[in-house]
Amino acid sequence: MSITDNKKAFHDYFIEEKLEAGLSLEGWEVKAIRAGRVHLKEAYVVIKRGELWLLGMHITPLPTASTHISPDPTRTRKMLMHEEQIHKLIGKVERAGYALVPLNLHYTRGRIKAEIGLAKGKKQHDKRETEKQRDWEREKQRLVRTKNG
Repeated sequence: MSITDNKKAFHDYFIEEKLEAGLSLEGWEVKAIRAGRVHLKEAYVVIKRGELWLLGMHITPLPTASTHISPDPTRTRKMLMHEEQIHKLIGKVERAGYALVPLNLHYTRGRIKAEIGLAKGKKQHDKRETEKQRDWEREKQRLVRTKNG
């Protein structure tokens, strides 16, 4: 079940491969995510010292967050994956010039997981071509509906 999607990632990148990763979250963050107060639009994934870190994900704290903590909406969050998977990603990112972008947040067996994509950047003409293709698909569906209806 999807919580939020990063539509900008599909607009800006060609997604080559998708992987699932866990997130290291605090209690107030889990409550806010369950309430739907999360944005992935500006988020990206970096590799530091053999670990994956999610930067730029904005979680708006609930007004009822604990009084003894001061929530930081855009703090850096650690991503949890198997070491072999991380090593494969490091190789592809460093050698092949891929980028890691978060695609969505979803629930897997009650846990909040992030789907990250191994992506190549799109050029401006690629973005326009994708937009034309999407418009044509929409137009075909509309024509089929009016013809059958």
